[in-house]
Amino acid sequence: MGLVLDSSVLIAAEREKRAVSQLLASLSTEHSETEFLLSSISVMELEHGWHRANTPEAAAKIDADMKKVGLVIATADLLIGITALHLDYAIGTRNVRHFNMIPGLKVLPL
Repeated sequence: MGLVLDSSVLIAAEREKRAVSQLLASLSTEHSETEFLLSSISVMELEHGWHRANTPEAAAKIDADMKKVGLVIATADLLIGITALHLDYAIGTRNVRHFNMIPGLKVLPL
């Protein structure tokens, strides 16, 4: 089984000043996984955070646009979880609460 990484894991690694290669090596050792994946939604979340950190005005517009169409972060987590289920992967996250709501999804708290 592979492991879909939620953006929270990469954000935590960045805050801890850990290189991605170091993170993947430790995850591989700790969880016996050799295949890791980021869903397009996680990439979007990371991009959103980058824009938010660098351009607060743009972030406010994105947030407002998302709310107009009824999108919230829980939707992104649902799509990430469904991607993992479809691929028969587990999800590695620090946001266990949201992902535990998805039936059949194996959640690894990281």
